[in-house]
Amino acid sequence: MSRVALARRRSKVFLLVDNMLVVMGFFVVFPLISIHFVEQLGWAALMVGIALGLRQLIQQGLGIFGGAIADRFGAKPLIVIGMLMRAAGFACMALAHQPWLLWLACMLSGLGGTLFDPPRSALVMKLVRARERGRFFSLLMMQDSAGAVIGALIGSWLLAWDFRLVCWVGAGVFVLAALFNAIWLPAWRISTERVAMREGLKRVWHDKRFRLYVLTLTGYYILAVQVMLMLPVMVNQVAGAPAAVKWMYAIEAMLSLTLLYPLARWSEKHFRLEQRLMAGLTLMTFSLLPIGMTHDLTALFTLIAVFYLGSIIAEPARETLSAALASARSRGSYMGFSRLGLALGGLIGYSGGGWMFDMGQQLSLPELPWILLSSIGLVTLLALWRQFQPRDVAPAILSS
Repeated sequence: MSRVALARRRSKVFLLVDNMLVVMGFFVVFPLISIHFVEQLGWAALMVGIALGLRQLIQQGLGIFGGAIADRFGAKPLIVIGMLMRAAGFACMALAHQPWLLWLACMLSGLGGTLFDPPRSALVMKLVRARERGRFFSLLMMQDSAGAVIGALIGSWLLAWDFRLVCWVGAGVFVLAALFNAIWLPAWRISTERVAMREGLKRVWHDKRFRLYVLTLTGYYILAVQVMLMLPVMVNQVAGAPAAVKWMYAIEAMLSLTLLYPLARWSEKHFRLEQRLMAGLTLMTFSLLPIGMTHDLTALFTLIAVFYLGSIIAEPARETLSAALASARSRGSYMGFSRLGLALGGLIGYSGGGWMFDMGQQLSLPELPWILLSSIGLVTLLALWRQFQPRDVAPAILSS
């Protein structure tokens, strides 16, 4: 094996270990926030939704600045500082006894993600060849699912003792991740040239095709973020016990570990990336529609399984398409800007989802939020279809 090939293999191993730590640390805490503050403490879902939405908006909405800074100074310092900031946010969350403290903790956690998330994505673009990215993103998603289950299991077990212990363990995992990067991550440059922040921001903003694609994904993320807010609450209500939430993530892990990679390999040979994205979004959209009318746990888990199936079809295609449309001259800026759809979708999905859930309960219309979410999914499908008609986008770019 050549020295270059060996270096690429080692870099992939590093990326996988780093990703496992980040995913586990995140899922120890965040899936249990809505259960602890809404179900256990009786807070309004809107208050918790605002907190989760603030984290999403700050982390993803300011990601373009984190990416631009990484283009200028490199990935390592931002990743280490960002992970320590995420740990501090979790520590603050352990002390939250009023909504404003939870908001502050989520904002601090989001700022940390703003620093470490875009350069980590840019490192994947740099270290993984273009023809291998789709498969590598699928591997990362499989790992995400396994890490989510492990993290949720640990968090659910700790929640039986004390939510503060959940937060402290999550903070400890991110401190460990920061040390791992500080010791083992080389001082790599993530773009082909050292770009001034203003220049990187200017390039991505004037890329109309990329900008339209990113903003269109807002609707996709409004649906996707419900795995952190309304789906756990719904599972808890139907099952009558917060411990049932771990089975929701177990379903995701089982589907991802058995189907994600084979589906990615098969679909990349037969379908364009945007077709795979829209097919997955279709399943996500129609699986949410009946959830508000479901009172049986088996039926609910079946619908959630269909939702996850759509996600594992759509997500590798979405990430690979983002990388294909990005410029190698400003990887950090492009990957940071690509998170803007997630920022807007997260803010609307969390705060709007919490508001819709409260309204549905007050009006005795529990199906209301799920009907509205499905409508958003349909509008997003139409927008993607119009944007990626063959005459508008070159097949060479959209092929995997």
